[in-house]
Amino acid sequence: MELTVADLVSLVHGRLLQGDPSLVLRGFDALRECGPDGLSFFGNELYQKDFESTRAGAVLVKAGARNCPQTAAIVEVDDPVLAFDVVVRRFGAPEVVFQPGVHPTAVIGHGVQFNPEKVCIGPYAHLADGVVLGDGSWLGAYVSLGQDVRIGGNCRLYDHVSVREGCRLGERVVLQGGVVIGADGYGYQFKDGRHQPIRQAGIVVLEDDVEVGANSTIDRARFGATVIGEGTKIDNLVQVGHNVVTGKHCLIVALCGLSGSSRLGNFVTMAAQSGVAGHVAIGDGAILGGRSGVISNLPGGETYFGYPAKTMKEWGRQQVYAKKVPKLVERVAELEAKIASLEARLAALGRGDA
Repeated sequence: MELTVADLVSLVHGRLLQGDPSLVLRGFDALRECGPDGLSFFGNELYQKDFESTRAGAVLVKAGARNCPQTAAIVEVDDPVLAFDVVVRRFGAPEVVFQPGVHPTAVIGHGVQFNPEKVCIGPYAHLADGVVLGDGSWLGAYVSLGQDVRIGGNCRLYDHVSVREGCRLGERVVLQGGVVIGADGYGYQFKDGRHQPIRQAGIVVLEDDVEVGANSTIDRARFGATVIGEGTKIDNLVQVGHNVVTGKHCLIVALCGLSGSSRLGNFVTMAAQSGVAGHVAIGDGAILGGRSGVISNLPGGETYFGYPAKTMKEWGRQQVYAKKVPKLVERVAELEAKIASLEARLAALGRGDA
């Protein structure tokens, strides 16, 4: 990478606030690690100290950045994170090149539909009978597509992904390694002294632009469909139960769990390790803090914390109260001791001992 600050300003449609426009940048890194010929970005106030002390040659910032380091060229942009991504995509390590073709070890069933000149099917991939694969889609090694699976155009399924029978993927869906789509939902009925499995006859539908992180699992519906709404992004190690429906553009972070038949509105965010009980609905725009546990319906437009999940205001108030409990316990013990002493004195007075 060799890029002058002036060229950087043009590339990211920014505005140079200070610094030498002729400075040549030869790499990029985080604020703390970046050197005098490198580019970094400042997009989160948590890194204010790193920003002030950075040795970076240039930094992308948003409007209103304060205490800018005098040694760096400062470029103001609308969104430093996205602007930095533009640079990384242009000058970073190239992505894997899409090369159309079908590997000779791939196993292709009967009635499978795809254009071999417009898809990439990797080593030992398995496409069962009736699969339809859209143009521009790429299947990594050992990808397994069950009977009658439908994959839209420009999807990317990385190594060891499994999409079971009947499931549907829209356009531009990305599944990272080890993802399982359409495993049987967790359904049992207790009878005759044992847990008897309930037939899971539905499918999974991933709408356009859905992305699912490594080793996450989305179970097929008991009937109908488990649906992940358009643009939703799911992190690694997430479990989505049968008949769950998410709205559009939700964010579900690592180690979250959605129990069967729970529903998320549009633009819901679930922070890491949060969970939703079965048959519970969460409204549009709700945010669940890390490790929140939802056991009842929650309105949208609020931020929730704790177990059971409650509004941030209520949760904060309870945290303040909780910190006071040890002193309250001590105070109660003191009062009990005083009461006991007074009772003893009263008893003595009643006996005429005083």
